[in-house]
Amino acid sequence: MKNLLKIGVLAVGMILSVNAANAQQKLGHINSADLLQAMPEMKAADASFQTYAKAKQTSLELMGAERQKLVTTYEEKYKTLSEANRVVLEKELTSLGGTIQDLEKRITEAQEKAQEELTAKRSELYQPVFKKAEDAVKAVAKEKGFAYVFDVSQPGVIYFDGGDDLINLVKTKLGIAATPAAK
Repeated sequence: MKNLLKIGVLAVGMILSVNAANAQQKLGHINSADLLQAMPEMKAADASFQTYAKAKQTSLELMGAERQKLVTTYEEKYKTLSEANRVVLEKELTSLGGTIQDLEKRITEAQEKAQEELTAKRSELYQPVFKKAEDAVKAVAKEKGFAYVFDVSQPGVIYFDGGDDLINLVKTKLGIAATPAAK
């Protein structure tokens, strides 16, 4: 009976110590959107992506202008259609209509391809920046002994009060000038 009492006390002591250790886990938070905006790599990625997107947009606009020019030509020729020139003009209009349809098909295909290329370029440019930020947050959390770090810029965090804001520590880790954290 005495041994059973000792085992029981020992078990309760272990449970309490485990609970105490769990209760002492440090919680931290960071606003990843603010962190990303402060990173020079994000600014460079934004500029590069905008340049790339503008080039795609310009190319599509040129194709659209070419299409509009052909449509205008078609409409002007159609206005001059009469019985006297019907045979010749109908051939021209049919040919012009086919050219417009082909161009519209090419424009649609170019828009789809541009969208795919923009998605790939976005991933290529931004993924390394996201990875660098994530690695820095993990490194700071590990160095400072945080068990959990919540991203308060994400919709899953409804409320937080307390915990440590890690943004300045992470900015320092990344070599970015730390600024006072917004409350």
